[in-house]
Amino acid sequence: MKIREFLSGRVRAAMTAAGLPEELPPMVAPSKGPQFGDYQANCAMGAAKRLKANPRELAAKIVDALELGGVAEKLEIAGPGFINIHLDPTWLGRQVEETVVAASGLLDPAPEKQTVVVDYSSPNLAKEMHVGHLRSTIIGDALARVLEAQEHDVIRQNHVGDWGTQFGMLITHLEDRREETDAAVALSDLEQFYRESKQRFDEEEGFADRARANVVKLQSGDPHCTALWQQFIDISVAHSEEIYQKLNVTLSHKDIKAESAYNEDLPGIVESLQQQDLAVEDLGAQAVFLDELADKKGNVTPIIVQKSGGGYLYATTDLAAVRHRCHDLHADRVLYFIDARQSLHMKQVFALSRRAGFATEHCSLEHHPFGTMMGEDGKPFKTRSGGTVKLSELLDEAVERAARLLQEKGSDLSADKQAEVARKIGIGAVKYADLAKTRTNDYIFSWEAMLSFEGNTAPYLQYAYTRIQSIFAKAGVDPTELAGDIRLEAEQEKALALKLLQFNETVDLVAAEAYPHLLCNYLYELASLYMKFYEACPILRSDVEPLQRESRLLLCQAVARTLAQGLDLLGIEVMERM
Repeated sequence: MKIREFLSGRVRAAMTAAGLPEELPPMVAPSKGPQFGDYQANCAMGAAKRLKANPRELAAKIVDALELGGVAEKLEIAGPGFINIHLDPTWLGRQVEETVVAASGLLDPAPEKQTVVVDYSSPNLAKEMHVGHLRSTIIGDALARVLEAQEHDVIRQNHVGDWGTQFGMLITHLEDRREETDAAVALSDLEQFYRESKQRFDEEEGFADRARANVVKLQSGDPHCTALWQQFIDISVAHSEEIYQKLNVTLSHKDIKAESAYNEDLPGIVESLQQQDLAVEDLGAQAVFLDELADKKGNVTPIIVQKSGGGYLYATTDLAAVRHRCHDLHADRVLYFIDARQSLHMKQVFALSRRAGFATEHCSLEHHPFGTMMGEDGKPFKTRSGGTVKLSELLDEAVERAARLLQEKGSDLSADKQAEVARKIGIGAVKYADLAKTRTNDYIFSWEAMLSFEGNTAPYLQYAYTRIQSIFAKAGVDPTELAGDIRLEAEQEKALALKLLQFNETVDLVAAEAYPHLLCNYLYELASLYMKFYEACPILRSDVEPLQRESRLLLCQAVARTLAQGLDLLGIEVMERM
């Protein structure tokens, strides 16, 4: 049940019956306070302005035609023409029973199934994954999970960097190191290996020339260079997949569609641009100048698609990727989770893809940028020595801190169970701290804040779930076998029911706008309302009569199911006990 959608349909029908133009919106939204009802329809004011009529009189006509028998216990007109809708508690309780407690799934399928390509994570295989890869990876994964839960056909694309000049440098260094040790040992520390090769490239006579020669060989398909390159890629990919497993991210090996996968397509991309008179020679390179991308002074930043020496650039590969996703994968939407610093680049790629026909007309190309993870000093997050923080080390530290926290709280779980719970809390805390922030904003990374059991954090939500499980355990009931009616008598019960029935609409908004923080806010509000309900409405106390006890246990079950489903969409695990 999507209450807002349901009420909007009824209000729209009433507006039509009242003789209002069909294109006018019903403007139904949750009320800002209980004194204004549960939902409010603000359509009368807009209609009155357009029709030059009295808004209260129009509101009265709409209310007279509004068919909400058995749904609303009261309708009232307030102020200049607001229509306040007070929902019937019996109807609300029945909706929670049918759509949350008894339903096999909590989410409705999308009305129109789409093929959605989600481009995220995309680490450069020349280096170990670091904190700079975190946001793309977990935000993209949350959206992939949400869209899949709505039964869209989701195609994950991990556009890893595995091509280009730097790989000539790395292959040459690997070739030399193989005389001393095997590739696995040489690449055991990717960061160190990269630094060594870069230092040789910058300082060692003859090394840079050998590296450039190896690039040409690699691009020409030389078997020796290709074999060395493949060893490097295999070890690098294995490292990335270990991180994904730690992070509880759904990316797998089959989702990799690397830069190198488009290598054979690049000459055709340039040729197509030339044939359409879009690419022109500029200082020996092939470049595209699009007037629609000119700045306020009329200056156009060129999109270079081929270097003067014949090499290709990121833009060329991205154009090939758009063509593949639109024409081969038949995407309806392509979502790119790439940081805000690449906004101009993505704008250029999208505009040129449209002009050149690489993107189909019906396909939506969407860049969903994100801000930077900052340290508590307000600067980009670094190690104490100022170096890049490896993602694997960050995650390990999160789990270690969570384990110490459990010990401090005196957990009575076995050592193995404590380790499992610490993993779920630590990883969940890191992910939620990021996802709970508005995607486009920078945010401050704080261990203390993210691991807190108070406020809008993963541990708070995980604890809310385990608290409900402890109630079931104390009651000696299997929540899946509960039966009876949900009776909403206290105001805290009704508020909780209303919030439960807004889950679907929240997920719809996340899917449309790609803002996971909206789901985080919803879950936090749900958990907070549950805590108010728990304090005000006794469940297992001896003086609670059986039907009321059963009703409140059913509400507990509905909250637990929604919390578990919502956190799972964010890639965060729950646990029965802490």
